[in-house]
Amino acid sequence: MAAQKITDWVSPSSTSGEFKRQQSTFRDFITADPSSPFPAEANRYHLYVSYACPWATRTLIARHLKGLTPLISVSAVHWHLGSLGWPFPSASDPASDPALAAPPAPGHEDFKHLREVYFSVNPEYTGRFTVPVLWDKVTKRIVSNESSEIVRMFNTAFDGLIEEEFRGPKVDLYPEGLRESIEETNAWQYDLINNGVYKSGFATTQEAYEKNVVALFEALDRAEEHLKTAPGPYWFGEKLTEVDVRLWVTIIRFDPVYVQHFKCNIRDIRSGYPALHKWMRNLYWNVPAFKEATNFLHIKNHYTKSHTQINPLSITPVGPLPDIMPL
Repeated sequence: MAAQKITDWVSPSSTSGEFKRQQSTFRDFITADPSSPFPAEANRYHLYVSYACPWATRTLIARHLKGLTPLISVSAVHWHLGSLGWPFPSASDPASDPALAAPPAPGHEDFKHLREVYFSVNPEYTGRFTVPVLWDKVTKRIVSNESSEIVRMFNTAFDGLIEEEFRGPKVDLYPEGLRESIEETNAWQYDLINNGVYKSGFATTQEAYEKNVVALFEALDRAEEHLKTAPGPYWFGEKLTEVDVRLWVTIIRFDPVYVQHFKCNIRDIRSGYPALHKWMRNLYWNVPAFKEATNFLHIKNHYTKSHTQINPLSITPVGPLPDIMPL
């Protein structure tokens, strides 16, 4: 990483100006099989997250929806991502949020940055130090840093350990009968919306920006049309699935940061997409997992004060107010 700073999202030498997302490195799985390398056990795993990061927020929501909060511990990094990556919050730092300053996993109490978790597993690691990180306290290894796969693990692996009200089929984010539709929806929403805001905002040429921002809003138009006729409050009507979780983490950040910071300003959600706006607010106000995983201070401060390549003065806009409108 010596050739490119952590805070350079597109290499200064890039001629295309296109943002290319790094692939996750750690891709193991927790399973219900007690003989597997990572068996489902209570209090064995620890989740490192950022409340600013949409990918990490996916896992927080799934952890809550599946009743895993007593079984899997969590700690959050500071909202400011600097030259050494994500730091852990310090009680002496006035910019920290003490309510979120949960301690790192056992054995990591002296760690100052998330990078130390990565280096403890692989001292030669050269990729980005991303969140979420699912840590195994027994083997002292990273199970996964791929949010979509962590959500799938949380959905099924611990069903034998959680309260009955949280088990499938009562809570199933990836139900058998909807899997083909879920995969098809995830594919276009990830590329054009979840990652589309980044491909727009981190672009370093006009051509790269315009190509991606137009595609982003075409995809938002598609989502709006779908939700206009959805036979219930969720993407698939009456059944809350991982599609709701994955799309929501982007839409909740759209007006507070993506409109101005990433120049995704063809329309905003609150005035331009009534069906998306209603769907987003319903999840925030009526499903506690979504609200409890959301911290607007972390979201706004992280993007505007960490992304110095596109906001060198680190000034954070006051609006829009409120961060989310009443239901």
